[in-house]
Formats: sequence, C-alpha cells, structure tokens
Amino acid sequence: MANMDYGDDEWRRKGATLSDKTARSEYGLTQDEIIAAINEGKLVYRSNSIYGNLWPRLLRREVEDLVRALHGERYLREHQAKTELKRVNRELKQLSESARGTRAKAGHAPFRPCRAVVGGLLCA
Repeated sequence: MANMDYGDDEWRRKGATLSDKTARSEYGLTQDEIIAAINEGKLVYRSNSIYGNLWPRLLRREVEDLVRALHGERYLREHQAKTELKRVNRELKQLSESARGTRAKAGHAPFRPCRAVVGGLLCA
C-alpha cells in the first residue's frame, strides 16, 4: 500500500504520477513487472477510481528507477525519446488539421503539404 515517506506534494505535482497502463505504454513494462515491483516495495502506489474502475497511480520517478534497474539507462532514454516523438507528431497533426479548417473557412484552396525534392520544393 502507499508508503507515508512520500509527501503529498509529489503526488499532486502535474506529470509526477502515471497510471499502470501509461507505465506499460511509455516505458515498455509488463503488468507482471509492475505488480512484482509493488510487492517488493520498489514502487509505491495510490488507488484511483474512474467510473468505478480501480487503477494504481504510480510515481513517475520510481517507474523510471525501476526501468533503469531492469533494462538499463539506454533502454529508458530510447523509450522516453519514442514517447516524446509520438507526442510531437500528435501535436503536429492537430496543428495541420486546424490549419486546414482555418483555410477552408477563409475560402482558400485546400491545404496541400509540400515535400522536399532535390533542387527545391514540390507540392504533392
């Protein structure tokens, strides 16, 4: 169960906690690894509930320490880079869709992304 050594500040700080599902997707952990770490006391968790469904909320710092111990520093950095790339690509897609909508409302021609070609730009 939750250890009282940790202050509430860390649990309340934005981005300092994550769900077990997010830990699995962002860091490549398995559910078995997470449960084993909780049972061994390597991960502290607090129970959360959404629409009656319980899920463990974990401290990101501890999850990163666990990944580092299980798989190494390089593995951790690679997964963090992949997660950041997914976030940036998602943001770019949203901005592109927003630009298309703005151009259509203003009566401009549809937005056509350009691709690089040797010697200049060629619109697709």
